[in-house]
Parts: sequence; C-alpha cells; structure tokens
Amino acid sequence: MIRYYRIESGKIAESTLPGPVAIYVAPNEAETKELLEVHKLDPHNLQSALDPDEIGRFELEEDHIAMILKRPCNYSSKDNFLFRVMSAGVFLFKEKLIVVLASDIPLFEGKQATRTNNLQDVLLRMIYVIINHFMGHLKVINMLSESLETKINTSIENKHLLNMFTLEKSLVYFLSALNDNNSVISKLKSYAAKIGFTPVNLELLEDIIIDNSQCLTLAGTYSSILSGLMDARASLVSNNLNVMMKNLNAIVIAVAVPSFFAGVGGMSEFSAITGIRNWGFAYPVFLAVMGAIGVSVYYLIKKFENY
Repeated sequence: MIRYYRIESGKIAESTLPGPVAIYVAPNEAETKELLEVHKLDPHNLQSALDPDEIGRFELEEDHIAMILKRPCNYSSKDNFLFRVMSAGVFLFKEKLIVVLASDIPLFEGKQATRTNNLQDVLLRMIYVIINHFMGHLKVINMLSESLETKINTSIENKHLLNMFTLEKSLVYFLSALNDNNSVISKLKSYAAKIGFTPVNLELLEDIIIDNSQCLTLAGTYSSILSGLMDARASLVSNNLNVMMKNLNAIVIAVAVPSFFAGVGGMSEFSAITGIRNWGFAYPVFLAVMGAIGVSVYYLIKKFENY
C-alpha cells in the first residue's frame, strides 16, 4: 500500500495523487521492485526498514540519505503488557521523501508546531512525532506499572508479577530504540549543511535532541525502578502466600482439635458425662462446645503468631 502526501499552506496533507512524500506500507512485490529499480534504494536498506530487530543507523548515499529510525508499535490489550518497537526506513532525496514501514502507523498526526515548507521540515516533523509517541507509551507503561503494584500487594498469584517482567522487557526495547534514534539525530545534525537544513530547521533539531534525551532519561528511570523493585515484589508475593498458609494451618488445627474430642468421646459418652438423656438437646450442646473449642484454638494460634 502506498500513501502520498503533499505540502500545502505550510502543512502536510494527504493526497490521492503521487506527491513529494510517499509512504510504502508492507510493500508487495511490485512496490518493492519500484523502490529498487525506480527509486534506486539499496536492497539491504530496504530489508532493514522492514526488520523490527534492525538497529537504527544513518547512511549518506550518492543522491540521498538513508535512515533507519525506531518507533513504538501501536499497543492493544492483546499484547499482554508487551510494548513492541518497529523500524522505519526514511530515504530523503532532493525532491522526494520515501518512508518504508512494515505495518501502517500514523506519522504526521497531532498539532504541527511549525510551518512545513520543504522536505526537511517533513523529516523533522516525523521525528518529532516519533518522540512524542515514545513519551506517550512511557506514560502508559508507568500507569500500568502502578496498577500492577497495587494488585501485587494483595495477590498471591504470579500473573501480575509476570506482567511486571513483561513491562521491564518493553522498557529495555524502548531504551535500545531511543539510543538508536539519538545516534541518528546526532548524525543529522553533523550533516546539516549537506542535507540543506535552514537555521529554523536547526533550532527545531536542537529541540528534538533535547526531547529525545528527556525521553531516554525517563525510560531509563522507569527501567531502573522496575528492575530495582522486582525482587522486593517477588518477596511480597511469597510473603502473601506464607500468610495465607498460616491462616489455613490455623483453621486446620482449629478443626482438628474438636474433631479429636468428638472422636474420643463420641455422642453417647458426652450424654453419659452430662447426664442429658434427651439427644435432641444434647447434640446442639455438643456442637456448641466443639465450636467454642475450635474458635478458642484458632485465636490462640493467631495470638502466638505475633510473637
């Protein structure tokens, strides 16, 4: 699938006709052939753009620059707390910008902070949106982490703890992706003159560098917090299990003690000892005495647990 965009009145607008900006989403055989033969893209770079495990990089080709940027995938409940990262191949020519994606994701949504006048503006706009998406996903990860913390405090199941491990794994992916993007952005600044960045572009690029560094710091902070507290949370789950087992043992003992007396004495002996011949009256008295013994034993055990 191919989507085209044009620059109109200082903004990026989608077009039904071929425009200076082309987005190739999961290119088929014909589209791949067009990218290789018409646009002269390097086969390795094209393959890297569709590989989610490819590292981010910047390459200066003969007639264009090639970049592999990392971007968070759209998250849904089906992902089970795993936030994935995908690659995006960006190829900037003098008069066209080509983006290759493995799956369809929005690239230019949201409010545009500055006017878009050329392809360099479009490129920086896209990087800015990618950083905002990382920041948004980090906020979601933080909220999910706090929710899981509350559940772990009262749960004895491993499910919530495993979800925490999955979030920690996601943050590792995010840290790697943000570091890769940081390297690419730094290369963009180094080749600003060759790329044709204006002073306005350079100002926006500086803001992008700061935003990406802040996002990287935030991801590192969340990762450190999750990693540092994971052992404590695992111990908490184990402690909750121990508490439950203590309560269960107290109940078992409280039931076993009156059962012992009932087994040794029996209903007939109880009637003989008390002198009560009316079984309809003796039996409720027997149950009441056994219940009182059981409750007393339970609270006695709970009392000694605190010492």
